[in-house]
Parts: sequence; structure tokens; C-alpha cells
Amino acid sequence: MDAATAQTGNGETPAGGNGQVLAVRAAGWVSVALLGAYLINIVLTIYLGIPGVTALGGEDGAIGSFVVLLAYAVAIVLPIIFVARTPGRGLRADAAAMSALVNFIIRAAFWSVVLIGVVDAAISFLRVEGFLTALTGEALAGELGRSHYRGTWIHIPLVAIGFLLALRTRTLGFQWLALLVVLAELVIVIGRFVFSYEQAFQGDLVRFWYGALFLFASAYTLFDDGHVRVDVLYAGMSDRAKGKVNAIGSVLLGLALCWVVLYFGMGEKSSIVNSAMLSFEVSQSGFGMYVKYWMASFLAVFAVTMAIQFTSTFVEGVADWRGDPGKRETTPTGGQ
Repeated sequence: MDAATAQTGNGETPAGGNGQVLAVRAAGWVSVALLGAYLINIVLTIYLGIPGVTALGGEDGAIGSFVVLLAYAVAIVLPIIFVARTPGRGLRADAAAMSALVNFIIRAAFWSVVLIGVVDAAISFLRVEGFLTALTGEALAGELGRSHYRGTWIHIPLVAIGFLLALRTRTLGFQWLALLVVLAELVIVIGRFVFSYEQAFQGDLVRFWYGALFLFASAYTLFDDGHVRVDVLYAGMSDRAKGKVNAIGSVLLGLALCWVVLYFGMGEKSSIVNSAMLSFEVSQSGFGMYVKYWMASFLAVFAVTMAIQFTSTFVEGVADWRGDPGKRETTPTGGQ
């Protein structure tokens, strides 16, 4: 590899980089930005009822349609401008930045599910034991029994707090979430066999946290190369060959799968994620937790974080393919 095309140890490219690096960087950031534009489109058109780009030529909703179209245009132009203005920035630096974005989303999701789980379980416990009316009054207790009210005035503010906590913390919290799952299950066992006490919200809490643990941790596991890889050919490849496989596989298999999940899960109002979120769907048990619709959103969080991480893997794979220095060391599992 020519020294002029290699990255330095700090993630920069000497002498302004080259066309291949700029093209890969632009493709990566455009992919991430288009993902953001797609989510903005979903929120505006499905959740806020603003007409999409198909209504741009009509009189009704022209402004809203223009905003949606503008979001996609910005998602293409802005990353290209960023790459053009930072020609000395290397592939590994961009890959690390994308992984940092994934980690922030995961941290925010972790804090959100912990806060929602604790608060919603407490409300459900007070309801089933008849204490809620005495504490809040009959009117508020009745409102807290409606999923729309609890979701709007309890859950969404807790999600906002979760994002604020994610800005102040650095741990991803998987170990703590796993511990909470064990403790919640332990409470069920002790309550059932010692006190003959068990309620629907207890099982809901375990499922809620376990689903979050499994789906939120997937992107970080990909970053750390911790997914089981059953591939006898890959194990014996050189670093450059592995980089080539990772780069191509991330696009053809990883990103393709994530976009299929996002399209069929969020493409229409009747899609599995949107229908649950729009109706604040809950379980059939009357005194269970009102978090079923959040569990549907876990699928969207999984697809978004995995899509960004696959993009990071693509960029880093190209860096390995080129033989750029500064390769990140991992402790892979499985067949490697």
C-alpha cells in the first residue's frame, strides 16, 4: 500500500486523502443521513399526518411535502459537503464516529426502558392493590388506567429524561439491564413460592427488559465482533480479505436486512411498529404494564442501530481492505 494512501495512526489521511477514501466516506455518511431522513419522513407523514412527497404538486399539504423532500435532499448534499470539507479525515475516524452515534442511541434507549419499566410497574402495582386512587385521586387514577394518557404524560417525558441521561453518561448499561432482568425474575419466584403472590405486571416487566436487552445489545455486539460467525473460510483469511468480506457483506446482507425491517415495520400506518405506537397498544391483562407498544418500537431501535453499525463496519472494512494502519483489535467469538 502506497504511503500516500494510507491512514495515519490518528485516523487522518496524509496529503488530502484520495478519491477512493472520499467516495467511501461520502457513501457511508449519506447512508446514515438517509436513514435519519426516512425516520423524519415517517414521523411527519404517519404520526403527524403531513402529506408526503407524492402530494408536492397539490394544493393541500404542499409545505409539509416540501419539508419531507428537503430532508432527503439535505441527507444527500450535507454529507457530501462535510466529506469535501474534511479531505484529511480518515475512514477509521468516520467509522468510530458512526459507532459513537450508535452508542448514544443505545444509552438513551437503555435509560428509557429502565425508567419506564420502574415507573410503569409501580403504577400497575398501585392500581392492582387499590392504592392508586388514594394517592392520586379518582380522576387521575382513571386517566392513568388509559394507555393514551399514560403513554403521553408518563412514558414520553421519561424517554426525554433518558436521552438527557445518555448525554451525561458513557456506560451502555447492558450489565445493569441484565441484572435488573434477573432481579425482576427473582422477585416473581420469591413472591410466587414464598408469599403466593403474582401479578401480570411482573411478567410484563421481565419481558419488557429482556426484549430491550436482546435487541439493544445487538449493534454493540456487532461492533465488538461478538456475534457467532460460523464460517471456516473466514477464520483463515488475511486482514485485508476479512475487510473485503466485511465491507461487501455489511452492504449486501446487513444493510439490506435492516432496510427491509424498517420498510415493512414502519412503511405504513398499519405496519407492525406504527400500528402499535399509534394506538398505544397494551396487553389484554387489565392490570398489566402498558408497555406493549414500546416493545414494538424495540424492532425499530434494533434496525436503526444495526443499520448505522453496519455502515460503520462497511467503512472500517474498506480501511482493512486497503491495509490502512490503526486497525481496531477485537476479541471475536464463534468460528473465528
